[in-house]
Amino acid sequence: MPGPVLEICVADNPSLEAAITGGANRIELCSALELGGLTPTPGLLRVAASSPIPVYAMVRPRSGDFVFSEADRAVMLAEIDAIAEAGLAGVVLGASLPDGSLDTETLGHLAERARAHQLGTTLHRAFDLVPDIAEAVEAASALGFERILTSGRAARAIDGVGDIALAHQCAQGRLAIMAGSGIAPDVVRAIRSRAPLDEWHASCGTSQPQSAAAVSLGFTAPERRSTEVESVKALRRALDALVR
Repeated sequence: MPGPVLEICVADNPSLEAAITGGANRIELCSALELGGLTPTPGLLRVAASSPIPVYAMVRPRSGDFVFSEADRAVMLAEIDAIAEAGLAGVVLGASLPDGSLDTETLGHLAERARAHQLGTTLHRAFDLVPDIAEAVEAASALGFERILTSGRAARAIDGVGDIALAHQCAQGRLAIMAGSGIAPDVVRAIRSRAPLDEWHASCGTSQPQSAAAVSLGFTAPERRSTEVESVKALRRALDALVR
């Protein structure tokens, strides 16, 4: 029996290599993880295209919330085109209305463009802003998403496990529910005991302090995270142990 799927979120080439070496099954490719992840650069897309495992790229053209304008939508459609042209396997999408519910109109346009390119689709943690879990799962299923990434509307998945379990129940196998945020070897068994998930998302990152001068001039956040191969291996072992 194959082990659970481990998706690692990375924002640079060394982290990509560490995730693959550590045993990831899939990559979420971003830039600017300190902002929650933005669309990766063209160069990183091209490098990631040679990955031996599937790579899904974030489609998020700016920082801030997930309430996107018509101008934002036009950029996102172009980004989906670029991701397909680079040869990646899928895209990671999300869009909200001002009340936090899913913007199904925008998501419909984005998902349709992705399908036109035969790209897989993940609904990202914009889902964690929704006021109604069941309604949002139904919408995601109707839009054809393969999976929903969620922390259960909490800062850490272990604290949102009740909502994660509810999302899994509502999904009824029509799409996967993937737990993310704070996923580490010491919490996966507790989450799995409440929600029998087969997909897990983590960065397995370590923080690297940045130049004080660069920080003072606004060039960077105080810390930058990068994936550590031994952390990926440890999480891989913990997930594999769930099915033994």
